[in-house]
This record gives sequence, C-alpha cells and structure tokens, in this order.
Amino acid sequence: MGPLFVRLALLTGMALLAGCSGKVAPPPSPGLGPAVCWDNLRGWNTDNLIEAKQALERQCPRLAKKSEHWKTACDALTSGQIDTNNALSALLKQHFQPHTLIGLQGKNEGLITGYYEPTLRGSFNRDTTYHYPLYKRPEQMLTIDFGDRLPELKKQRLRGRIENNRVVPFYSRQEIDSSKQPLKGEELLWIDDPNAAFFLHIQGSGRVELPDGSLVGVGYADQNGQPYYAIGKALVKRGYIDAADISLQSIRAWLESNPAKADEIKNLNPSYIFFTLRHDMENGPRGSLNVPLTPERSIAVDRSIIPLGTPVWVDTELPKSKQPYQRLMIAQDTGGAIKGPVRADVFFGRGERAEQLAGHMKQRGQLYALIPKQIINNTADLSCN
Repeated sequence: MGPLFVRLALLTGMALLAGCSGKVAPPPSPGLGPAVCWDNLRGWNTDNLIEAKQALERQCPRLAKKSEHWKTACDALTSGQIDTNNALSALLKQHFQPHTLIGLQGKNEGLITGYYEPTLRGSFNRDTTYHYPLYKRPEQMLTIDFGDRLPELKKQRLRGRIENNRVVPFYSRQEIDSSKQPLKGEELLWIDDPNAAFFLHIQGSGRVELPDGSLVGVGYADQNGQPYYAIGKALVKRGYIDAADISLQSIRAWLESNPAKADEIKNLNPSYIFFTLRHDMENGPRGSLNVPLTPERSIAVDRSIIPLGTPVWVDTELPKSKQPYQRLMIAQDTGGAIKGPVRADVFFGRGERAEQLAGHMKQRGQLYALIPKQIINNTADLSCN
C-alpha cells in the first residue's frame, strides 16, 4: 500500500467519521498555509524571473543583516552567477519553499489591486494657481506607543495631539482641510488640483512638476492615525457609480463633475498622508521596507501576515482582459487598505500605462509566499516531482 493511498484512506476515514458525528471539519485558519510544490505555481516556468532580481538585490543589504538565511541567499544572488531565469529559479528553489496563503472561510483567493507613481503640478509658493497644500509631518503630532504595556496595540498607528492638557486623536481629513486650517505653516508644496492631491494620498508618493518644468519627488512621511476608507464604496452605495464601473478613473471623473459634493465624499475618508521631499527620485519611490520599489515586481501587503521582504508568487489576471498575470513579486510596501492574508497591491510604476492598470486593477487572485526553508520545515509530507 503506497503512501498516497494511505493518506487518501485516512482522509476518507476522517470524512466518514465527520459525517457520522454530524460535524464538519472547520476550514483552515486564515494566514500562512501549508507548503506546496513548485508545480502549484502556475506560470512559474514562463515568467521572466530575472526581472525580479533587482527588487531582491535592493533589499538584500537590509535583510542580510537581520537573518543568516537571507545572508546566504543574498550572497548567492550577488555572486555574479545569477543572470538567467533558470539560475534565479534554481536559487529560489534551493533556499525557499512556497506556501499557499489562506483567506477567510478557508478560501485561497483574494483581491489584487494596483497603485502607481503619479505626476502632479505644483509650486513651493502659493498663488492663485497653486493653492492646495501638501503638508509635511506636523510638529504638533504625537506618536503614541503603548506596545510595551498593551501588546494588542503594538502594530497600530496611534497619532494624537495636545488639547487642554489632554491627548486627543489627531485631526481628521475634514478638520485638516477645513477653513480653520489647523496645520497652517506646515505646508511642503502647493498643488493646482485638489483631486490630484487627494489621489496622491492614496498612492503614497509621486512627482511634482514645478512651474519651471523641473521635477521634485514627494514620499510618504507619516499618517494621521485615522482609519482608511475607500470612497468608491460610498459612491456605489449612493448610486453615483455602478459597482462594475468603479475605478480610479471613474471616481476622479465623478469628483470633477460634481465639485459641490466632492469634499463631502472625500471627507468620508478621514485618513490623511503627510509627505517629505525625495532626493532619489529616479530610483522610484521607497516603500515601507525603505528600498526603492521596482515596477511590477514590488507589492504592498499586510505585514502582520506577510513579512516585508518576502518573495510572493502572484497569480491573477490583468484588468479588462482574461490575460494571465502570473509573476514573482516582492513584498516591499504596505497600505491603509491592504488588510488580510490574500491581499496585494501591485506597484505599476509611472506613466499612462501604469495609471490605467493601477486605476482599473481589482482582480481576484491567489498568493504564494516563498518562505526560507530554515524558518519553516514542514515539507516532509510533500510528494513533488
């Protein structure tokens, strides 16, 4: 009796027992699931894997200092011998093992979205054209850390301010953008379009074209501690946009066509982003791992489930098509809306194509985390070719 037959017999027996008792086995818990064979990664042999090498190399100086298994993999990666798809595939198979990611109710399918690096028009000086502010991190904002005393709050962003000798939550979007201007004097730049500034908050970083034609980069500095709310939900719920048509482009078109209601809708998202000037603009924006993001090879994830720096196999489709989008990406960023185990946000880079893909990307897909073999050794039951 072969091992596969034994496992099938055991599974069948367990199912019969469950049926006799009237109980159904609960679905697996959300999060990192079991190890799987490399053949489970559809498209692995057709992806141009070597394109992901730059993203891996960019994070090696940071990760190699933190763990021996990453140091070993990074030494091999930077040896000068990894210059083909086959070579990179062999290295990854030597040092990592794919694990499926499991969502709610035991499902291994979730939502894959996208973001990009927009270009706005702005100035360092306010005038009649440029009068919508991008704020730097306010000096009055407090970072509250209760992690040592209340571990359940360790990973939460708590931001506050002093009011009448009390610590209260920091200002919401509506309060910051109100006529009271509580952050006056903290402006970093002035933008010509309030909706462009709003979407920059969602993307997290971008470039600003100044009146003389030169460009400056702006990146994420901090957040006001308020929860993120996707205003597309409100636009659908109120019947302003059909659910099938919701996208960055359709939301922007609605805001521009309905200026009298635009502020009301935008203020439903109390989250507010503060920016800093970027000096390595040509390398692209830096993600939460503090390394430059690589277009279509870097993703934002929920770092409480997928550690930053983890290679992730993404299996989904491009928007408005049935074209498979299966490729190796690296978890190098986070986002306020990126929550849950089977959830990823693809960084598409800059330019018109990136904007179109990021704006329409809301696909179902599967994720597989490539975990260093030294961390989790549970592959003994795998029967892989």
